[in-house]
Amino acid sequence: MNKAQVSFEDRKELVQKRIGRIKNKIMVMSGKGGVGKSTVAVNLAFALQMKGYNVGLVDVDIHGPNVPKMLGIEDNKLDTTEEGIVPARIPIGAGRFLEVMSLAFMLEKDTPVIWRGPLKMTAIQQFLADVVWGELDYLIFDLPPGTGDEPLSVVQLVPDVTGSIIVTTPQEVALMDSRRSVNFSGKLGIPVIGVVENMSGLKCPHCTKDINLFKTGGGEKAAKELKVPFLGRVPIDPRIVEDCDSGKPFILTHRDSEAGKAFNEIVEKIIGL
Repeated sequence: MNKAQVSFEDRKELVQKRIGRIKNKIMVMSGKGGVGKSTVAVNLAFALQMKGYNVGLVDVDIHGPNVPKMLGIEDNKLDTTEEGIVPARIPIGAGRFLEVMSLAFMLEKDTPVIWRGPLKMTAIQQFLADVVWGELDYLIFDLPPGTGDEPLSVVQLVPDVTGSIIVTTPQEVALMDSRRSVNFSGKLGIPVIGVVENMSGLKCPHCTKDINLFKTGGGEKAAKELKVPFLGRVPIDPRIVEDCDSGKPFILTHRDSEAGKAFNEIVEKIIGL
């Protein structure tokens, strides 16, 4: 066994010690970019936290780490202790926090990450092995689009992944890619928790009629074809964009909206598994 293999196995053992006590590890995936995967991951994490669970969120999108911006914490600096790196902590109330880790905390703004696979794997190893995660009920992995190095690294390092959530939009080109994510999970033995159809319809603010900008129902159709659960539809709401840009999770500010209710219904299904 060469040094690289020993190093990887040692790091894998550290990962197990660090996150082995976390009850549920969920990967949020998408087959292509632009489907709102990070938005879904952030809002699901907050929705779980709002229901009393302790939650961590790992931004594994090495080349486009947007989670800190969506949470309004992009200027945070990480602290270190003898135990390791302390994740950014967003106070939720009653002494509880949402714990967040992202490469964005370690880079200057607008710095491109020009890394090959081995360097990306090393960074993900550090996110898991060197970070002092608390007693969490859920650790959410916001993965980059596709089925490349990052999701594969997570699966290799965390053999007890609870399952994957596939985010898609209703149009056919997005559904083709979401099927690849479902098949990726199946080939690696990861249970598919379900499919989320994002950007599913828009209610006209003037006449209140439904406008299907990207069609609707495609995610549910794909889930049925692939024989995996369908978790629900999240409609388009312009306030989601506004909240993401201002660093406010939508579920906190508009929980009674149609999209807010959709996120909560999806979380109820996840909890009920």
